[in-house]
Amino acid sequence: MPSRLLLVRHGQSEWNEVGRWQGQADPPLTELGRAQARAAARAVGGVDAVFSSDLQRAKQTADVIADCLGVGPVIADTGLRERDAGEWSGLTRDEIHERYPGYLPDDRHRTFAPGADHTHRRPPGWESDDELLGRVLEAIQRVHHVVGDGDALVVTHGGVIYVIEGKLGEPFARLANGGGRWIEVDGDDLGLGERVLLVNDDGTPVTVPTEI
Repeated sequence: MPSRLLLVRHGQSEWNEVGRWQGQADPPLTELGRAQARAAARAVGGVDAVFSSDLQRAKQTADVIADCLGVGPVIADTGLRERDAGEWSGLTRDEIHERYPGYLPDDRHRTFAPGADHTHRRPPGWESDDELLGRVLEAIQRVHHVVGDGDALVVTHGGVIYVIEGKLGEPFARLANGGGRWIEVDGDDLGLGERVLLVNDDGTPVTVPTEI
């Protein structure tokens, strides 16, 4: 019984707004982030269930969408959390360049796949692609077991979606707040669907964080 899951990046958070890397820190949504969640709800269509990371920027986004859709309660799963950014959590890109010169790769050289981040230097406490992918795949299986052959919205984080795309051979491209990727889950097999942007049809501003 294949499930169709729409993995969606949360709305703009307070740290997204100022360019701070979040990792597993827990800043809330901005007012724009809440507006993006409402716009996403109008665009997402019908789903059978809504899941989210337990971090509040994702959970708040999911709660807004679920309330608008009349689907709930939202099921929060710690396995859907953002990557632990270690000592980079709370820093801006400029601060990372200053304190860790040469560590951040150019976007053209970014990859998110098993073993890929071994080619780049990372700070203490950084969660590797392999570690991130392992726990995210376990969480996706939990969603699959609940949803069966239905459709689910899964509100999560940029790093989570990037590592799934990387596993399935998709090259890296930045994802907006409220952007997402459809995947199909059939047992242990994953299939890659289309990318979507859920906040671009009603004039709600689109924001594209450059963290992670």
